[in-house]
Amino acid sequence: MDIPRIFTITESAHRIHNPFTPANLATLGAALRLEPGARILDLGSGSGEMLCTWALKYGITGVGIDMSTLFTDQAKLRAEELGVADRVRFIHGDAAGYVAEEKVDVAACLGATWIGGGVAGTVELLEKSLRPGGIILIGEPYWLKVPPTEDVARGCEANAISDFLLLPELLASFGNLNYDVVEMVLADREGWDRYEAAKWLTMRRWLDANPNDDFANEVRATLTLGPTRYAAYTREYVGWGVFALMAR
Repeated sequence: MDIPRIFTITESAHRIHNPFTPANLATLGAALRLEPGARILDLGSGSGEMLCTWALKYGITGVGIDMSTLFTDQAKLRAEELGVADRVRFIHGDAAGYVAEEKVDVAACLGATWIGGGVAGTVELLEKSLRPGGIILIGEPYWLKVPPTEDVARGCEANAISDFLLLPELLASFGNLNYDVVEMVLADREGWDRYEAAKWLTMRRWLDANPNDDFANEVRATLTLGPTRYAAYTREYVGWGVFALMAR
């Protein structure tokens, strides 16, 4: 069980596997008013930066589940590095269908709502682990402006324009699920640039070190097209944010 190889190459040097900066994560943690001992579940936890830094700063405890062997190993190393391995635990596994053994104060899925077949299904899954009055965190893309054509949407790595909503529509969709939006932290261009541009040096160094790898042609194509694709499409049309929800 693992994620596609292209991601374990392009994002191998990332600590945060979405367009958030460390400052964004810190803002989100402060906005949630986390208390020491709060329990957090993170489905699709990547390299564990959210749980590890919040355990260090706020004294939370948490469990993260991710399909990537590499990212899970990196999360465990990060917990050791920050001295919080006694507070956070990382599991290599499929987060789809995962329910916490003990109800949590915050149930999160940042940038991986495919595990529940979309936002509604992921919210329904997270509900199963959440204590009454707890908070769900959903990290999700949205359109900054609607692409003029389906080709432009595909350039943004969406399958179709219908894949994403404009921000007001996304916020309204949470209400349609009978949830209040109680906080949000939105990625800015700096976050997007750090997320996307950091991949390019990683890919180039991987290509220099692995010129004869069977996967080199795919990595080369991704690096060749990546900068212009990002500048022309994603950077202009796609937003991303984390939205805090409480059941009505």
